[in-house]
Amino acid sequence: MAFSKSPVPQREVRRAQLDLSFDNQSLLGALFGQFDANLVQVENRLGVFISARGNELHLEGPEDSVARARDVLRAMYDKLAVGQDLDAGLIESIIAMSDEPTLDGIVDAEPGERAGMPPIMIRTRRKTIVPRSATQATYMRSLVRDDIIFALGPAGTGKTYLAVAQAVAQLITGSVQRLILSRPAVEAGEKLGFLPGDMKDKVDPYLRPLYDALYDCMPPEQVERRLASGEIEIAPIAFMRGRTLADAFVILDEAQNTTREQMKMFLTRFGQNSRMVVCGDPRQVDIPGGDRMSGLADAVEKLEGVDGFGTIRFTAADVVRHPIVGRIVEAYEGPTV
Repeated sequence: MAFSKSPVPQREVRRAQLDLSFDNQSLLGALFGQFDANLVQVENRLGVFISARGNELHLEGPEDSVARARDVLRAMYDKLAVGQDLDAGLIESIIAMSDEPTLDGIVDAEPGERAGMPPIMIRTRRKTIVPRSATQATYMRSLVRDDIIFALGPAGTGKTYLAVAQAVAQLITGSVQRLILSRPAVEAGEKLGFLPGDMKDKVDPYLRPLYDALYDCMPPEQVERRLASGEIEIAPIAFMRGRTLADAFVILDEAQNTTREQMKMFLTRFGQNSRMVVCGDPRQVDIPGGDRMSGLADAVEKLEGVDGFGTIRFTAADVVRHPIVGRIVEAYEGPTV
């Protein structure tokens, strides 16, 4: 006698409608985006329908999605109200953060001020930077609290950029006297061969991402002036040997490509009134011997949990470049746990 399985009842999706109004009509153009592109982005990502009339928005769709869309639109409006610009990347980050149950105080604009605490942000000469993921918020707190921070994770999560921004902010305020940016000079799989020019010409191609982050946080003429005066120094890790780096904010990028000896040498350069940030992707080791020879993995294993050290781990879910970058990382490295 055959038994047929009863179909599993599907949970009924409750539909909802909701109206939102905004007081400052001068912000609505930036809120909606050119040809309502921002609203379309929220619609497509959350599966809701949004219609605009004057300073009011009407939202329809699944109940949970409508609630998230409401929070996202309010957060977008609040960011515009405090002078921040909206772009597709920031909107994508707000949408992602709206699904974090612990982020009520970060998704809303200026939440810390209402709670009597300062908001999470980094102010530089060119822009004000706010977290675009839950992990970025944790990282930004660590950047002002811990002496040495290990920032681990894939490309596009803001590890180096946020470290450079924090360093620039501290240099501007005078809490550190120097900004030192370093990287191991290791090719990512290809052999570049002989490079013409002096030492600076030879190593600059390896350090270009650090220059890019600097120029994004400071006017070009200030970067050039501070480079010339020595307030900002960009050099391969080999140049760190024998030095004590006091009153400095020191950043090591692509740290997964250091050897154990290089990492020990670098960390022991730490001096009075300094901060170090060590950034790297443990899955992108380009040195001979691979993961087992990486100074980054060795250092994290030895020092994680030691007083004064912070360790922040980013995943593909924290990628803040174009959304497709996160999907590429996930395809190569597996889904976010």
